[in-house]
Amino acid sequence: MTGNDDASGKPAESAASRRLAQVSSHVAQTNRLQNDNASPPSSPASEEKPTRRRRKARKQSSLPADYSDVLSNLAALRDMASKPTHRGYTRQKQAGKLWVRERVAQLLDPGSFREVGSVSGTVEWRQVDGEREEPVSFVPSNNVQGFGLLGGRKVVLTADDFSLRAGHADGALAAKTLYMEKLAVALQLPMIKLVDGSSGGGSVTTIIEEGYSYVPPMVGFDSVVKQLNMGIPNLGAVLGPAIGLGAARVTACHFSVMAADVGSLFNAGPKVVAKATFEEGLSPRQLGGPGMHCTNGTIDNLAANESECFEQLRTVLSYLPSSGTQLPPVAESSDPLSRQTPSLRTAIPRVRSRAYNPLPIITTLVDASSFFQIGQHWGQTAITGLARLGGHPIGILALNPLVNSGALDAAGSQKLTRHLKFCDVFNLPVVQLVDVPGYAVGTAAERSATMRHGVALATTYYATSVPIFSVLVRRVYGVAGAVMVDSRDPHHRVVWPSGEWGSLPLDGGIEVGHSQELRDVLAARGQEARDARYAELEQQYRRLMNPVRTANAFGVEEIIDPAVTRQVVGEWVKHMYEVLLPDRVQRRMVGTLSPRFT
Repeated sequence: MTGNDDASGKPAESAASRRLAQVSSHVAQTNRLQNDNASPPSSPASEEKPTRRRRKARKQSSLPADYSDVLSNLAALRDMASKPTHRGYTRQKQAGKLWVRERVAQLLDPGSFREVGSVSGTVEWRQVDGEREEPVSFVPSNNVQGFGLLGGRKVVLTADDFSLRAGHADGALAAKTLYMEKLAVALQLPMIKLVDGSSGGGSVTTIIEEGYSYVPPMVGFDSVVKQLNMGIPNLGAVLGPAIGLGAARVTACHFSVMAADVGSLFNAGPKVVAKATFEEGLSPRQLGGPGMHCTNGTIDNLAANESECFEQLRTVLSYLPSSGTQLPPVAESSDPLSRQTPSLRTAIPRVRSRAYNPLPIITTLVDASSFFQIGQHWGQTAITGLARLGGHPIGILALNPLVNSGALDAAGSQKLTRHLKFCDVFNLPVVQLVDVPGYAVGTAAERSATMRHGVALATTYYATSVPIFSVLVRRVYGVAGAVMVDSRDPHHRVVWPSGEWGSLPLDGGIEVGHSQELRDVLAARGQEARDARYAELEQQYRRLMNPVRTANAFGVEEIIDPAVTRQVVGEWVKHMYEVLLPDRVQRRMVGTLSPRFT
């Protein structure tokens, strides 16, 4: 028996042969099943019910293929939102205020508004059939938000609707506002805020609605801080009572304005104040009207009404880039830089004790009708604003001899500090007219922490990097003078023939420097002799303080004819825009330069 034979003597079947037989059997069985299923019935026996259950036919849907039912619902909700029928609207108009959608239409360029969250709110639905429903009533969110054009510039807008629950948070207001704040950062678009109510602040009724009380969050304020420091214009208007978070939101803006006829701002309303401080019977305007907050620096500017607020917002935006990674927008100017201004030769009185108004100097120096003052009603020892030279936007700083002789007080220091940071984040070159006799003195100055705020101003001059050009028009004395003119190296400055400077003004300085000598003369020879010696000393000092002597020693770089100041400063500004500011923008884009407004 060979190795290939089994016990019976038959050849052994190979594994391959067995596998081939199995496959052939399987194929034959599959073919029989397919033939049986494909064969038509040939006998009564084949008419039995099939073993497979048939699918039931689907019911035909009544919903339109083009989703017109959904679009119809959206159109109906938007139509309801545009036609206010609630009592709050009547109260809004009786108070002399524009309704929120009237404000949006009046502020933005015609036809440019595109709303975001247009149907957010509370809807009552009615079922039409098994698959469709339609809105019966709609209470929209009490905040209108979206995109639009302001003077041709694309902006992000949030606007409170005080006519619905007095602006308190409901209808996804907080979520919408947070979303728009983030969009402003992501898209680097200016943010405009029309505040009339609490703007997201809570209400005690929320406790009932939620079933618990919550620890107050501050969601979204990080986005606000990002906008401020990125140089994304954040501009706000107070068009009614701005309460709590609403007050905080508008106060945090780069620029804010209040309508004199309807605006007010406070941490808490009169009813809460009455319980907390027992100050009863206060009206919103008594508690926090324009007379309060446009004079203490909480709000930058005052406007007669809502329309003027809108105009101020347009004007400020026209000077600013959409973000700090851009240059400020240059406008066409018909006012030539070569224009001379002979009137400036007599702008500073020869009598040193006589004050003068610096505003005509500013308006004569810059492009015609281009000066826009910021903070006119507070910190009045300082003047700040925006202007153009040869169409190029600039920041303006000056001191006002008509107020406290121009001495730099606490409020003035705060005002200059804020404006320097403003110009720094927006890449605005600064032109300053310097006439500062020093810091304010006396008990009132000490009580208001003049030195602390003055030092904060000094650190701001040195912490900012925006280019500064100084025109020394008269006095530069003491630490205050040094702070203003010595923070950039090398200096960019010129001097008028009226300039004078030193560690102390002569009035008071002679008494300090020669106190013993004057006392000796008084004791030995009397008051008349003492006065004569004082006059001799003053004449001697005045002769030595001739600004030409300082120029002889290169203590100042150049004394110029005031009539050519516009040309000199204008050439400097033009160079800033052509050479230095583009480099500054590049450094901000790559993160090597990060100015801070906050």
